[in-house]
Amino acid sequence: MLFRSIFLPSGPAKAQKMTISQYGVAVLDNVQGYLQTVEKDSAKKMLELRSLAPDLVYELRYASTNNFMKKRMYPKNTSHTFLRAPAARALAKVQRQLMTTGYRLKIFDAYRPYGVTISFWEPIKDERYVANPAKGSGHNRGLAVDLTLIDIKTGQEVNMGTAYDSFTDTAHHSFTKNLPPEIARARGILKETMEQNGFTAMESEWWHYNWPNDKNYEVMDIPFRKLQNAVKN
Repeated sequence: MLFRSIFLPSGPAKAQKMTISQYGVAVLDNVQGYLQTVEKDSAKKMLELRSLAPDLVYELRYASTNNFMKKRMYPKNTSHTFLRAPAARALAKVQRQLMTTGYRLKIFDAYRPYGVTISFWEPIKDERYVANPAKGSGHNRGLAVDLTLIDIKTGQEVNMGTAYDSFTDTAHHSFTKNLPPEIARARGILKETMEQNGFTAMESEWWHYNWPNDKNYEVMDIPFRKLQNAVKN
């Protein structure tokens, strides 16, 4: 997948190692380089989401076979997920706000290694539903999260009208034709709360929200286990 390395300036005595992918994207695939970026800018630190919001529910779909690829894309024992510090803190605010109204968040995905994005792209090649690896994705940069609502009273997912990763028009935010009022309301609650806290919605996926890329966050391909060890230290 990745075929040549380059070194980018990272201070007077350090060089940040990046790898150029087959799609021409500079990819940060080593912990040392990641730590160098954090040293220069603390906003680039990746935070484990439940370290800020312990009540989050995780169902990391790509660590199972219950996903559109029908196979495990992350290691089986993956039990952590991450966002850049500003996005993670904003998501914790979303969780606290929702819990006052009877809801909590379930997380399907957040940080996604770049190599997985390539695996998604090859069979689909439709930018409405999967990221083009020639651009890298918000997930690869630690700036995107896939989620839904849980009703605190019942402990069940709220009906959003389609399943997660449903590549249909019905999953679009603009789809309102024949959408039952309770589903429209639930989507509206999630969207309004996320946007109030700085996220933006992806039009074609009711579950997908992005944090603004205002700091040129790097595309990353660091495995979960290595990233978790770096975050803990």
